[in-house]
Amino acid sequence: MLVLIADKFEQSGRDGLQAIGCEISFQPDLKDDALTEAISQTKPDVLIVRGTKVTEPMLAAGPLKLIVRAGAGYNTIDVAAASRRGIYVSNCPGKNSIAVAELAFALILALDRRIADSVIALRAGQWNKKEFSKARGLFGRTLGLVGLGKIGQEMIPRAKAFGMPVVAWSRSLTGEKAAKLGVERVETPLDVARAADIVSVHVALKPDTRMLIGADFFRSVRDGAYFINTSRGEVVDQAALVEAINSKGIRAGLDVFAIEPTSAVAEFTDPIASEASVYGTHHIGASTDQAQEAIAAETVRIIKSFKETGQVPNVVNLAAHTPATHRLVVRHRDRPGVLAQVLDAIKAEQINVQEMENIVFEGAEAAVARINLDKAPSPATLDRLRAENADMIELNVLEIS
Repeated sequence: MLVLIADKFEQSGRDGLQAIGCEISFQPDLKDDALTEAISQTKPDVLIVRGTKVTEPMLAAGPLKLIVRAGAGYNTIDVAAASRRGIYVSNCPGKNSIAVAELAFALILALDRRIADSVIALRAGQWNKKEFSKARGLFGRTLGLVGLGKIGQEMIPRAKAFGMPVVAWSRSLTGEKAAKLGVERVETPLDVARAADIVSVHVALKPDTRMLIGADFFRSVRDGAYFINTSRGEVVDQAALVEAINSKGIRAGLDVFAIEPTSAVAEFTDPIASEASVYGTHHIGASTDQAQEAIAAETVRIIKSFKETGQVPNVVNLAAHTPATHRLVVRHRDRPGVLAQVLDAIKAEQINVQEMENIVFEGAEAAVARINLDKAPSPATLDRLRAENADMIELNVLEIS
């Protein structure tokens, strides 16, 4: 199995892939047309990326079977195009949660104590204890979390260590779960904005979260609040954030931006970086040695499973629901040709198989196949199958609700 690595990837991960018998092509600087050409030339089975964009022309360039995003998000991959081609897309959720939570808190502390400004002044030869001794302090301040996945949950014990109560919103957050986590559950992101002194955003980028944090949110935020975003730039209306910075005295700590360079080293001309009330980092939330080693190990695990079993852990693009309306249950003797006859009969009726499994009983004398179909076979076809094959023990059709 050939694995093309088109991004930075830990040596431990490369060693792990070779240990399970993979051939690797490590080309971390491949991007855009160069990546398309490399896929066409090397014909890899698996592609590993981090921030590199994966487009439909790349998917069309070679016989890819699996794309692994060595990180949590996968918005840089054309998942719909991969799904049309039957290419698995997988990721490594939760492996960078602690690293991102640590950076989010670093930004909170840096804003409160004006760390960056202090360093700049010292490097310029200025001593200004009078100015930089002004800080609110975090103890007793309310932290508001928008999104309570693995990263959001890692924020909670860190907030408690600083003596900060936590309010949170997430679509999946129930009252019972909130009580278990020790946070106050609120109904909407706007409620988080109203209740918190510091808001930290931890949602994945999806169609329903794009621009989730907009003008209404910032109108609801308290004057002088801190706003932290280490998730994705596209979940925030950046123009509305700048307006709130100027009109409400909000200070922001941002690891992500509306438009980011596609390469690791590039010019960055977004005007928001020049705002005095913005502390920015370079989309480095997951970039700790600990997180990258964990992600590398998870990537190896995913590819090992695919290579040895055909199963893909953490796959993100399998259908949650198929068009299947009926299930054909075939209990049969474990003999050659039984299921081939069933599938030929289904094909003759222009019925499409949506999902299928065949489970063999102990001793390999009998098995049961469950075949999900997009419509029911005709009674005549079922009767003919029962009559013509002595190895068919039982044949039933169930309606899928």
